[in-house]
Amino acid sequence: MAEIAVRIIVAGRVQGVGYRVWAVHEAWRRDIRGWVRNRRDGTVEALLVGPAKDVEAMIELCRTGPRHARIDTITREDAADDGTPHFHERPTV
Repeated sequence: MAEIAVRIIVAGRVQGVGYRVWAVHEAWRRDIRGWVRNRRDGTVEALLVGPAKDVEAMIELCRTGPRHARIDTITREDAADDGTPHFHERPTV
């Protein structure tokens, strides 16, 4: 199955609620590669790479996030696979 790469920005109450740890757990469950990080503007950014159906499912999960999160918007754009071998947290930018 063909892989896709998508970059998303998640806005709302997404920092300080375990969003990154949750995203890593969910991505590992779906064999998605890439990364997640906080941004100084209060959003969370992620690169999701994997089979299209799994990436789309992960994006749908990101619309809800962990229990204490509140998602206002998710923006997405096609991205390039950066070669990351697994899914992990990155430092804030």
